[in-house]
Amino acid sequence: MKNIPVVMIIFGGSGDLAHRKLYPALFNLYEQGLIHDNFAVIGTARRPWSHEYLREQVSDAIHETHDTVDENELKAFASHFYYQSHDVTNVEHYEILKNLAQELDDRYSAQGNRLFYMAMAPRFFGTIATHINDQDLTGSGFNRIVVEKPFGHDLASAEELNKQITASFDENDIFRIDHYLGKEMVQNIMPMRFTNPMVQNIWCSKYIKNIQVALAERLGVEARGGYYDTSGALRDMVQNHIFQIITLLAMPEPKDLSSASVHQAKQDLLKSLIIPTPDDVKKYFVRGQYLGSDTTFAYKQEPNVDPESTTETFVAGKVKFNEGPIAGVPIYFRTGKEFKEKKNQIDIVLKHINNPYGQAHSNNITIVIDPTSEIYFTINGKRIDQPGIRRENLTYEFSKAEMAKVPDGYERLLHDVFVNDSTNFTHWSELKRYWEFIDAVEDAWQKENEAGNPAIAQYLPYRMGPKEANTIFESPTEHWIYE
Repeated sequence: MKNIPVVMIIFGGSGDLAHRKLYPALFNLYEQGLIHDNFAVIGTARRPWSHEYLREQVSDAIHETHDTVDENELKAFASHFYYQSHDVTNVEHYEILKNLAQELDDRYSAQGNRLFYMAMAPRFFGTIATHINDQDLTGSGFNRIVVEKPFGHDLASAEELNKQITASFDENDIFRIDHYLGKEMVQNIMPMRFTNPMVQNIWCSKYIKNIQVALAERLGVEARGGYYDTSGALRDMVQNHIFQIITLLAMPEPKDLSSASVHQAKQDLLKSLIIPTPDDVKKYFVRGQYLGSDTTFAYKQEPNVDPESTTETFVAGKVKFNEGPIAGVPIYFRTGKEFKEKKNQIDIVLKHINNPYGQAHSNNITIVIDPTSEIYFTINGKRIDQPGIRRENLTYEFSKAEMAKVPDGYERLLHDVFVNDSTNFTHWSELKRYWEFIDAVEDAWQKENEAGNPAIAQYLPYRMGPKEANTIFESPTEHWIYE
């Protein structure tokens, strides 16, 4: 597709997300011709900016992310941007916004197509969705909405938000964005699984011992203490990023690559998701908080964090399904702040086999999502200068030239929104199931908190989290691969 006609309204157009991610992504799509002559973007926020000031901000954002820029091209791109000072709680402001959208629709021949992007504080999502509906902001063409995470704080709030959004938009027009699904190696999971017989044939409980997913962050909460203390690692990372990855790892093969078929395969899997009991939570889940060092604050000393907080900055746990190709196989996850490094890694651990050498290790398949993009198979081979077996890595990785071609996750996902491909977005039925799992864990932890004996492990910064996370495995022979 080329030159898609649309008026895009970004709620939060003066914010960090728009500046760092959305504007550069839109410029790349403009250069590719996906949007070009017949589009306009309205940035809204409470700040009293002008059209010209927004265009300056857009130009600055492009210069910050691009080594070389055609200035004439950039000037033409920025001319499609308009600013509307907007209080999302003021109904009268939506009337002004509607009039501007219609004016730009006429000027750019946008054919009544509207794209709404919620790039501001989640507490306003429901308010915006309600007023898009009651103030009739939708156009006469297609109407799509992109919603950033978090989509709700628990199942009840997610259901209420979904109700507000579906008053204006059909499920097929709601794009619940998770930028992890735009990452190159996450998008490589399905091709790796379904196009390689040597992988596809071992992707079952007969051969896989366990799967491990680690999303490790190097930094602490820093300036996000106020938000983070109401969220925690489980809601902030597991409910979305980790569950998206786990679903791709465990889902059955879809009948084809259409969005409908991929989501159907995911939904078939998630029906069999085992919701943990309180006893399961005690046995297979660990929460923790980072301590301080000579140069860093402990979590409870961070700005805007309650000194008595029970919010977790680390969580490890176990997920299992009753159906699918790896039914019954434990999938372990870890995520948290102040790890030894920033790294996102998946390890598929294969079962040991009897062999005449005796010393052979299990084979592993490792997918490194960040900071590099690579897949490697750990196999056994002969030692060269002495008897015995050594471990070898067979690596699939991108060259520097290939890496330069990999689009940012937001560019890839915004492209999908424009062309109406919801494959790499979250369907409500999937999100609902994730929240049912998360709520079960949170409820068990809340009961511990209320009883006055929360089991919150403390861990030193810049390591691998609390040692208690080593105890969640079903078998004493299991251990974390990424150390």
